[in-house]
Amino acid sequence: MLPIVKYPHPILRTPAQEISTISDELRTLADEMYATMLAVRGIGLAAPQIGRSLRLIVVDVSKERNQRITLFNPRITTQEGTGEGEEGCLSIPGVSATIKRTASVCASGLNSQGEIHEIKAEGLLAVCLQHEIDHLNGVLFVDHLSRFKRERLLGKYHKLQETNLKNNGTLPTQ
Repeated sequence: MLPIVKYPHPILRTPAQEISTISDELRTLADEMYATMLAVRGIGLAAPQIGRSLRLIVVDVSKERNQRITLFNPRITTQEGTGEGEEGCLSIPGVSATIKRTASVCASGLNSQGEIHEIKAEGLLAVCLQHEIDHLNGVLFVDHLSRFKRERLLGKYHKLQETNLKNNGTLPTQ
């Protein structure tokens, strides 16, 4: 399992680098990211969350965990409608908030074979794609909150970290 970078690590605020060639090494990294995401019961993971400044995401929102999506250099190409729902993040464990997002999106990127892959998504998949692509741009889900709500949520997150360190000397993993 790969270690997940926690807020406020600077890589989480840094736009990730484009991938010029999809190599076997990057395919292996995507496999390791997917395995890590499943191990921590996530539904999406972006390369900056494991300390790599690369435009790579893995996603699987299916209950069966058998609908893996891997995208290199993904981007949102169209957006429609609005909605809101509860979001959390593996890099800011222990807290969540209601976030407004686009209700349906079309995302485009390269698959593991280097072929263009387009995804039309609604609901949870649309939210997850937006969340992970935000990571590639140095944007966190808390950035979609008002300043007051963001500061309150991050204050709660910091208290959770302090409590966990006092109790067992480790930071929370989810």
